Amino acid sequence: MRKWTVPSVLFLLCLLFLLPDQGRKLQANAEADSEELVDPPKVEEKLGAVPHGLSTDSDVAKREAESMSRKTLRSSAEKFEFQAEVSRLMDIIINSLYSNKDIFLRELISNASDALDKIRFLSLTDKEVLGEGDDAKLEIQIKLDKEKKILYIRDRGIGMTKEDLIKNLGTIAKSGTSAFVEKMQTSGDLNLIGQFGVGFYSVYLVADYVEVISKHNDDKQYVWESKADGAFAISEDSWNEPLGRGTEIRLHLRDEAGEYLDEIKLKDLVKKYSEFINFPINLWASKEVDVEVPADEDESSDEEESSESSSSEEEGEDEDSEKGEDEKKPKTKKVKETTYEWELLNDVKAIWLRSPKEVTDEEYAKFYKSLAKDFSDEKPMSWSHFNAEGDVEFKAVLFVPPKAPHDLYESYYNNKKSNLKLYVRRVFISDEFDELLPKYLNFLMGLVDSDTLPLNVSREMLQQHSSLKTIKKKLIRKALDMIRKIADEDPDESTDKAKKDVEASNEDDEKKGQYTKFWNEFGKSIKLGIIEDAANRNRLAKLLRFESTKSDGKLTSLDQYISRMRSEQKDIFYITGTSKEQLEKSPFLERLMKKNYEVILLTDPVDEYLMQYLMDYEDKKFQNVSKEGLKLGKDSKNKELKESFKELTKWWKGALASENVDDVKISNRLAESPCVVVTSKYGWSSNMERIMQSQTLSDASKQAYMRGKRVLEINARHPIIKELRERVVKDPEDESVKQTAQLMYQTALMESGFISSDPKEFATRIYDSVKSSLNVSPDAAIEEEEEAEEVEVESTMKEGDDSAKDEAEADTEAHDFKDEL
Repeated sequence: MRKWTVPSVLFLLCLLFLLPDQGRKLQANAEADSEELVDPPKVEEKLGAVPHGLSTDSDVAKREAESMSRKTLRSSAEKFEFQAEVSRLMDIIINSLYSNKDIFLRELISNASDALDKIRFLSLTDKEVLGEGDDAKLEIQIKLDKEKKILYIRDRGIGMTKEDLIKNLGTIAKSGTSAFVEKMQTSGDLNLIGQFGVGFYSVYLVADYVEVISKHNDDKQYVWESKADGAFAISEDSWNEPLGRGTEIRLHLRDEAGEYLDEIKLKDLVKKYSEFINFPINLWASKEVDVEVPADEDESSDEEESSESSSSEEEGEDEDSEKGEDEKKPKTKKVKETTYEWELLNDVKAIWLRSPKEVTDEEYAKFYKSLAKDFSDEKPMSWSHFNAEGDVEFKAVLFVPPKAPHDLYESYYNNKKSNLKLYVRRVFISDEFDELLPKYLNFLMGLVDSDTLPLNVSREMLQQHSSLKTIKKKLIRKALDMIRKIADEDPDESTDKAKKDVEASNEDDEKKGQYTKFWNEFGKSIKLGIIEDAANRNRLAKLLRFESTKSDGKLTSLDQYISRMRSEQKDIFYITGTSKEQLEKSPFLERLMKKNYEVILLTDPVDEYLMQYLMDYEDKKFQNVSKEGLKLGKDSKNKELKESFKELTKWWKGALASENVDDVKISNRLAESPCVVVTSKYGWSSNMERIMQSQTLSDASKQAYMRGKRVLEINARHPIIKELRERVVKDPEDESVKQTAQLMYQTALMESGFISSDPKEFATRIYDSVKSSLNVSPDAAIEEEEEAEEVEVESTMKEGDDSAKDEAEADTEAHDFKDEL
């Protein structure tokens, strides 16, 4: 016993001495641990080495607030250097590729949409990847913290592992989806091409510090952070709320980017750039509501006292009874209270992704109003929804607006903005692409969504993309087919009498007169297209509409005109002028109307330019009836007339030598007028001459080269011409006959639409003719006016003298009156 007792006693004594030291060490270790909670673990320690058992809510809040206030990289994170050329490329991106700061939100929402696309695609084969509850909701959320100046963008997409964060956000050359696309190429789904990379770095246009919190199903939750200073850090996230799955980006906004803390600003950006993203975009928005709260007792008692003093005794009794009832109910009042809730921003669905057979007319009308920002009751005239396949795949929806903008042609060649929006994988890129549609079709509304065009490049680089030429060619063809469809469905355009006799349905009633409406709004654009687009000139010519001498005030097409042509007629006749009424009275139409030929009446100034490019249609040449070369069948008597009037035409040409008249001929176009002035076949018509002279910067010296040679055509059957021939045969040197010939030419010049070069001389000849008709002697002098001015001067002088005398007499009377005083 004693052998064991002594060692036992010694062991107990040792324990008594050691216990205080161990207690002090444990206390010291606990204090050290608490200090470590305030200062994050060092880099050499394990990432995010905050023991879960020792962390508290206050610790987490303190650490997060400290990180946000300092906007510095966490000391506990693992540090990485960006790719060598990242700093230089980021500078290029910020200064050239993304000159518009608003674009950062577009890029982040696009990335979020790609991440959602990926997880949705994986869920087709494995439903468990979506998870349960909120994790299964494929949506994008945007939230603001105005006090801390933080913008949150969160998605429930596929998320990123630690390795993904390093590769995808650490380099620009790696987009983050190359491996994923290669994996999915066997399925042929290229819609999942993501764009983490260049687009992500646009966040530094508005933020000086960015956090990316991401959770992938195959990894823990990590935080990526960087100040775009050449380095970034990644740490395991043990202080933020678990995401479940997906990515949350926190933008610590610069001071000058405070506008992006405005809810209205964010709503506008989403509407502009990401309105048709295929997933819901929700904003944590504020809202004022009326809330009933208990009323203060003092206020209720004051109201009761005032009501008692202002009432009568009888009313007082009633109030007492009512008051007794009110005392049973608690007093309340309504106050304004600000609440927050998720607001859906992209309620307009991307209908172009659906089959055209599944979309109703009402949905197309609603989509047009959203696209054009047109909230009137009028529907678009027509639309075309199609998918293009082949080397370039894209989807497009085109609309013909119900009305033309008021400034459609005012800045036709200077306006770069188009009504056609370009999307790449449902992300808005630009509406300033001249390569998608030519200028003459810039009145069309719509969008193009391509899956083959690159997303993160500048507009200048995208304009050089070879796919744009293919897209443009197909868009023009579809646009012209859509316009042609308006005419085909318009009952007024139909030439089939049997179809007109059929009782029209309500749908036909709506489409009746639609093409006339289209032509009145956008007809000038079709004409400009014929001038500018040689490749589609024949297609555009089918869309032309004009009034003619047989159209009864309605519009007619070239096809309808050809169907009414006479059998011997080879050319399409037309005439240009300022108004329909003027053209119908033109002497150029006299014989054409008499022989029942149809003539197209062109009254738009652009028609003169149009006809210089529209040479023929369906193997029929165009003939201006005011120019040389008009043929109206065979006339056997024409040669005989030329011989009989040869002496007159030769004499008349000599008499008009000073007027630069090229020739005098017998006319085949006149019926009632004695003569008319026509121009050479390839020269300017009288209407064109007038248009060019009215130009602000016109040069008269250069216009002389383009002005056509003038030819005087005379009506051999007219009595004036016959009499003139007899006078010339008798006495070719008769001055009165020469004056008459000059006057007839100048009169015909004005009637043909030309502007007289010497209106004074023309007026003098007219007055001389009037004198002759009134038997007034040409030497009769004009009575000279009486010299009444001198008499008036003398009378004024006398009046002045009389007034001076009166003033002198008044002065003397005044002096005499003073003397008497």
